[in-house]
Amino acid sequence: MHLRVTREALAGIHASARASAAKECCGLLLGYGAIEEAHPTANVHPCPARHFEIDPQALVDAHRARRAGGPEVIGYFHSHPAGSAEPSATDRALAAHDGRVWAILGEDGVKFWRDGDEGFEPLSYVIEDR
Repeated sequence: MHLRVTREALAGIHASARASAAKECCGLLLGYGAIEEAHPTANVHPCPARHFEIDPQALVDAHRARRAGGPEVIGYFHSHPAGSAEPSATDRALAAHDGRVWAILGEDGVKFWRDGDEGFEPLSYVIEDR
């Protein structure tokens, strides 16, 4: 089974990274079954050039919106401006192992990962037009 991602969501990840320049961008992956939107959030980490931390209020707001009928929080995205799209040692150490999807944009493109009990596993995906 493949993860389904819209072309618009992929474009949103790339746009967020371009807007952040040399700093790590981050945000939420939202949708109804498929990843339909990459919603950028503030990176509130004190060292955004090397790390990311999603603004907690943005996450709270997304979960509240879900309870009101909005899209599901399928996962998260962030960039590695000067690295690969593989989970870093920091990503692995700080992961919640909650089964959510992570999209990482690196110099080698976007790769998707599931953050499971045993760590990150790569996910294949198909791009959909909506």
